[in-house]
Amino acid sequence: MSDSPEMEPLKFERLPKTEARKRAASAHKLMATRRSVRQFSPDPIPLDAVRDAIAAAAQAPSGANKQPWTFVLVTDPARKRQIREAAEQEERTFYEERASAEWLADLEVFQTDWRKPFLEIAPALVVIFAQANAADGGKHYYVKESVGIAAGMLIATLHRAGFATLTHTPSPMGFLRQILERPDYERPFLLIPVGYPADDCVVPKLTRKPLSESLVEF
Repeated sequence: MSDSPEMEPLKFERLPKTEARKRAASAHKLMATRRSVRQFSPDPIPLDAVRDAIAAAAQAPSGANKQPWTFVLVTDPARKRQIREAAEQEERTFYEERASAEWLADLEVFQTDWRKPFLEIAPALVVIFAQANAADGGKHYYVKESVGIAAGMLIATLHRAGFATLTHTPSPMGFLRQILERPDYERPFLLIPVGYPADDCVVPKLTRKPLSESLVEF
């Protein structure tokens, strides 16, 4: 039998109820302002802030603490152009051949098509890869769930840092592994352009479900 793992005291601050409510309400108010942006400014952004956001996302819980993710930060113009060209090829096939009429109708409100100039205009792209297994062949558990949590934490942190983002999932995304020279055991999970919105950026008017439709209590 193996020795018990080393343990340490939990560092935890129990907040007063009023402070807990205040922080939760503040987070709700902030996240309610987040929108997916497709019109980016080319203005540079502080990359150290993006790296800190990625470091925050990497604190996410994961199955057996295997941390089955890789974050690739792309700012090189040549790589961004490669990504755009490959993504537009897949997206054009999607819009013209694969997408159903219902799906296309649901996308009309976003005024989007196969053209993805934001992949070059945004100053940074963060590509999240999910590791099917470890580099040495070791097993990973709950990979999609773990990487999904990390992705959500990244999006929230980037928004809190004052950046605009978009969750982009060209399908299929295998080209990202090739362009970014990732190993076979990694699979592209999400592509996130990061930057500031363009001065003339517009977004569709959307409404969220009321809490009564999203929350069930017993």
